Amino acid sequence: MLDYSVIIPAYNEELHLPDTLQNLQKAMTAVKPMLGEIIVVDNNSTDRTAEIAMNAGARVVFEAHNQISRARNCGGRAASSSNLIFLDADTRISPEILRKSLQMLLSGKYYGGGIKIGFPDDAPLLIKMFTKLWNSHAGIRKWVAGCYIFCRKDAFDDIGGFREDVYAAEEIYFAKSMARWGRKKQLDFGYISTEFIQTSPRKIDEHSVVKLLAIMLMLGMFPCLQKSKRMCKIWYNR
Repeated sequence: MLDYSVIIPAYNEELHLPDTLQNLQKAMTAVKPMLGEIIVVDNNSTDRTAEIAMNAGARVVFEAHNQISRARNCGGRAASSSNLIFLDADTRISPEILRKSLQMLLSGKYYGGGIKIGFPDDAPLLIKMFTKLWNSHAGIRKWVAGCYIFCRKDAFDDIGGFREDVYAAEEIYFAKSMARWGRKKQLDFGYISTEFIQTSPRKIDEHSVVKLLAIMLMLGMFPCLQKSKRMCKIWYNR
């Protein structure tokens, strides 16, 4: 019987996916005897994403509508275990992060949680400042970063997964819904504050820092824009 499922939404991720899968498989080996599966959601890719995932031994499911929340929901529904971990295709996980996440979930005391996020040392100062601000508030406010989320599957099922009417910030709404669900069940939010999840700086490489922060600020101030794929295109361009 599986203890956990790792779900990776992937749209044209042939460049990043091989390293992510290799890194994940090492972490999964390190946490045995806990057993898990890898589900890669091919989100209508036009490159070798699905082929790479299958060759690496992952289970591949297909979501035709190119939307992050739909891809995550597709993977969550396909999961065979009672614990879910959502990992981005350009994000590296350590054995310690996986172990701590599973310890929380398997303890029965937590509904889910998140972790501090990190970028390379040469990341722009504004990005470092934003990340530091996020990390200082995430544990208190029960925020989760989209690149790494862990939760119980019954929580995922009961709240209906991620909102499918938005193309960005779906993890924020998901975290809020999970928190409400957790309060009713008298369960806690699990936050890994002793580790950092390392994610790719590709958006920083592809866009100016000022543009990135301006878009995030605009989407935060005017949530209706989150429903426009065109306004959220920095998350979908490959």
